[in-house]
Amino acid sequence: MALILSGPRGFHGRGGNPGAAGGVEGATGAARGRRRATGGGSATEGEAAVIARVRAGEREAYAELVRLHADVAHRTAVLLGAGADAEDVVQVSFVKAYRALATFRDGAAFRPWLLRIVANEARNAGRAARRLRSAVERNAVLEALPPAADDPESLAVSRERRTELLAAVRTLSEPHRLVVTCRYLLDLDEEETATVLDWPRGTVKSRLHRALARLRAVLGEPVPAGRCDDGGRRP
Repeated sequence: MALILSGPRGFHGRGGNPGAAGGVEGATGAARGRRRATGGGSATEGEAAVIARVRAGEREAYAELVRLHADVAHRTAVLLGAGADAEDVVQVSFVKAYRALATFRDGAAFRPWLLRIVANEARNAGRAARRLRSAVERNAVLEALPPAADDPESLAVSRERRTELLAAVRTLSEPHRLVVTCRYLLDLDEEETATVLDWPRGTVKSRLHRALARLRAVLGEPVPAGRCDDGGRRP
């Protein structure tokens, strides 16, 4: 499915240790400015090496991780219901991830570990606000999705179709909405989805199966093709 701060300061300084988290504000702000142009950027060195530098006290190195993952973190926050608070959710999540780097397992993938933090913060923000999505928030969700076509006419049709699909996704229960969002809106694989949602892989499979069946019933037609667990295309 092609559904596809006023916070701590200090990252601009030198020295110190991960416990003195701050200044993610500057790094996330710069990344936001490049988001549309670069899509988050490409790694200039291995993440393991960057994390090792941060743990060794080189706080400036954390900006590289922020730059690489700010885009997907922001999309995750928006699509999981943070709405107007998405930027704050992303910033808080990067600060929490920085402070928790000592607990990060060597050799593990950083992105799903970070997105689990973002997902928790986004859900907490949504529940605390107790609000319905406004038209502005719905537009923010649509903008978080990659365009499905290049020409204006096709873009208009695809935007209308995505609006319909998003409306159908909102009819799902929270667990089903979360698994569809991770697998198709965020394009995470099964293992990453299990990590982000803190579910067993079997739970991801079963809930995704039920969610897609529900979407087919709501839409009255087959759900658009998407990635299957075996790497093929879902009918």
